[in-house]
Amino acid sequence: MNVLEQIVANKRREVALLQQDFSVDYFRESENFSRESVSLKQSIINSGFGIIAEIKRKSPSGGDIKTGLNVAEQALFYEQNGASGISILTDSDYFGGSINDITTARNKVSLPLLRKEFIIDEIQLYEAKAAGADAVLLIAAVLNHDEANFLTLTAHTLGLEVLFEIHTEQEIDLIPMHADLVAVNNRDLKAQQTSLQHSFNLIGQLPKHIPVISASGIKTREDIETLRKAGFSGALIGESILREGHLAELTRKL
Repeated sequence: MNVLEQIVANKRREVALLQQDFSVDYFRESENFSRESVSLKQSIINSGFGIIAEIKRKSPSGGDIKTGLNVAEQALFYEQNGASGISILTDSDYFGGSINDITTARNKVSLPLLRKEFIIDEIQLYEAKAAGADAVLLIAAVLNHDEANFLTLTAHTLGLEVLFEIHTEQEIDLIPMHADLVAVNNRDLKAQQTSLQHSFNLIGQLPKHIPVISASGIKTREDIETLRKAGFSGALIGESILREGHLAELTRKL
């Protein structure tokens, strides 16, 4: 199996255990469940070009990135340095994250929070809402057409926005009509290779009514300027910020 197949197989086991231990009614009882969500989409639009800054400790492609990361401190740093939103990896085995990282960040900042996860079942949406997320990532590479639409509609009923991620031209057809944001992932999740050129190859084929984000492989202000001129509304940046701490420099003139 390639890396993506391994992750999804592991996620199916995790979701089975989650369903065994918790019900959607359990998550409905959370204090955060009745909290009004903060719009990630509107935050991106209001920024002119928004940066979603990421919290992750490691990755299959990058290895250890910031294993001693303090979620509260990192979230506050992002809020103080111009981020439009925060993406939080909640996968434990492959990215070193936890669903509790969302709650920790939620208690520290007012920025919209995106649960970045391999979501394959609606119970993960309830879990995200209960933890304090405002939006969730749905990945075309792990969903079929019906699953993508069902999870998008379910997320909306919970007050969660959807950032729908694609990587290939064929996956454009899977984009739900009511997705709030679309992300072009410049990293091939199967081969774990990254190229920013991928965004430029796909931007002209994407729906015009949905703001589009470029994700992965973005490191410099020049990258951001080129993406903005190409028609992107924002970028999701993780590794380069976590390693270099240069978010303020990237956002200063946006």
